[in-house]
Parts: sequence; structure tokens; C-alpha cells
Amino acid sequence: MDVVKSKPGFFIVGAPKCGTTVLHHYLALHPEVFMARKEMHFFGKDLRFAHQFYRRDEAAYLREFAAGSGRACLGESSVWYLFSQSAAGEIKQFNPEARIIIMLREPVEMLHSLYHQFLFDGNEQLPSFEQALDAEPGRLAGRLLPRQNYFPQGLLYRQTMRHAEQVTRYFEVFGRDRVQVVIYDDLVADAGGVYQRTLDFLGVKSFRVESGIQVVNGNKFVKSRALRNVLNEPLLRTAALAVRPLLPRGLFSALQRAEARLQRLNTRSAGRQPLAPEFRRQLKAEFALEVAKLGSLLGRDLSNWSGERPWQRDLDAQEAAPEPTSAIVPAGAAAGS
Repeated sequence: MDVVKSKPGFFIVGAPKCGTTVLHHYLALHPEVFMARKEMHFFGKDLRFAHQFYRRDEAAYLREFAAGSGRACLGESSVWYLFSQSAAGEIKQFNPEARIIIMLREPVEMLHSLYHQFLFDGNEQLPSFEQALDAEPGRLAGRLLPRQNYFPQGLLYRQTMRHAEQVTRYFEVFGRDRVQVVIYDDLVADAGGVYQRTLDFLGVKSFRVESGIQVVNGNKFVKSRALRNVLNEPLLRTAALAVRPLLPRGLFSALQRAEARLQRLNTRSAGRQPLAPEFRRQLKAEFALEVAKLGSLLGRDLSNWSGERPWQRDLDAQEAAPEPTSAIVPAGAAAGS
């Protein structure tokens, strides 16, 4: 295998719950683009994932791109690269010519959706978003963390949405010409246009997805918490990773697929309870300065993020939509945040 030819040239770096899954999915449909599995998080040495979660060494990471060695453009998506303070520099050292895609969303929407994602996958245990935000000081001190928590940094919700600082870091490391910022509102309003602009940014030919592009961000719940807890048991995952070197790669992959199937069978889609209007207004006011800083950085008026939007009350119901489908099925398309 020629490692150079299989080295990724672009990265969707986040933020979580901002449409990265749908863009990853549709980029994977393009005949010139290869997308490796989602959420590998090879970069970002400051990201403290639980030890039972497998993070690849460089040789294993590059093998994930071997199947795309004949494609013009190879990429991957890991939504916590944007949050990481070290990932930008690590990616630059790995591939100085890399292109970066950043996807951003109004902060209250993003954090509320992230809370429910964490509640679904076991990283969160507190029964309300309000309680989760109130718990941040204690969690910063290492308290109030679920036993099956796998990413405590993500539970400091307010820190995850410091987007002006995060985007500035990538601008400074790569230069603005190598960073494309996608606003979730634009993806909702004109997904096809965002897709074509992204293809232009990556330098590949225009491509039409026959079924059209559907933007979804489904809210998920577990059917059985007991089954979820067994599948996510830290001791079980640690043991599985300990024996991994002793198993043939095909067998280990088959076990991963079986686990993923159980996870899917244990999942249901449903709308979530909307935030109380007054609490939403309080958060929008709290985040208004951050929004203004981001708007200034991007040269874009984002003031509508600091006020109520007419369609806001329908957002939670819309997020119960099914997963994206297409007339063309991508090889190895992955789901994620």
C-alpha cells in the first residue's frame, strides 16, 4: 500500500450536532471522494476519551483510507477536532496542505441537541438540560459524572460552543483560504448549494445526488437502558480492546458490526421536549456576546441567533426525522453527530 496516496487531504472538524453527518454522507456518494469511518479522533491529544475507546496508531489510521487510494480526495469527520486546542496543529503537521470544513449552529440549538445525544449514548445522566448546565462547576471539579461517561470534557457544555476562539485557531493554523465555514441555517435553507460549494472548495467536479439532499438531525432515545448499559460497560469494552490484538481483523470487525446492530435495534426516534421559552431566552442572552464575536470573525450578521425565530417551536419535532436516504448507497457511510 502507498501510504502517501492514502493520506487524507480534508477534515470535517465539527462542531457536533451541526450537520456533519449529512455532509459526510453526501460527500461519500461522490465518485472522486472517499470518506473514512466517522469519529475516529486520531488527532487531538488533549481530548480525554475514556481509555476503553479505541484510538488508532498512525499505521492503523492510514489503513482506514486504503480503500480510497484511487480517489482524488480523501477525508474524514471527527466532530471534537474543533473543540480540541491541539488538533489543528497536529493536522497541520500531518498534512500541511489539508483543507478544513467547519460546521456551526446557533449555540442554544446545538447544546440542547448535544445534551440529548449524550443522554442517549450514556455520556450524560442528568434528567434535564437545565440541570446539566447547572452541574458544570461540579463537573469541572470531577463530580457528578456518570459511571459510563466516556468524554467528560463534552459535559462542560458552555466550553464546547466557544466557536469564535475555535474558528480563529484554524484560520491562524491553515489560513482562511483553506478553511470553509458552513452555517447550519444555510444547510437547512439550501443543502444542495452548500454541497456544491463544498465540492468546489475540495476541487472536485460537480455532482448531483439523484434523490436530492435531505437535512436531518434525528433525536434518538434508547428502548432499553439496561441493554445500553451492558453494551457500554467500561470493563467489557476494556477487555474487548485487550484481546483485540489476538483476534483476526475480520473477526473483530464482525463483532463491531454485531454490536452496532444491537445498538440500532435498541434505538427509537422521537421528538424531544422543547426548552421553556424563558430559559431559551436567558441562554440566547448569555451567548449573545459569543455570537457577536463569531459574526465579526466571519463577516456575517448572526444577530438572528440571539433572538427567537418563528420556526423555532417546530425545530424539536423536525429533529425526529428519519436518517438520510439516497438512491445511491455509499460504501461505508457512517452515522454520527
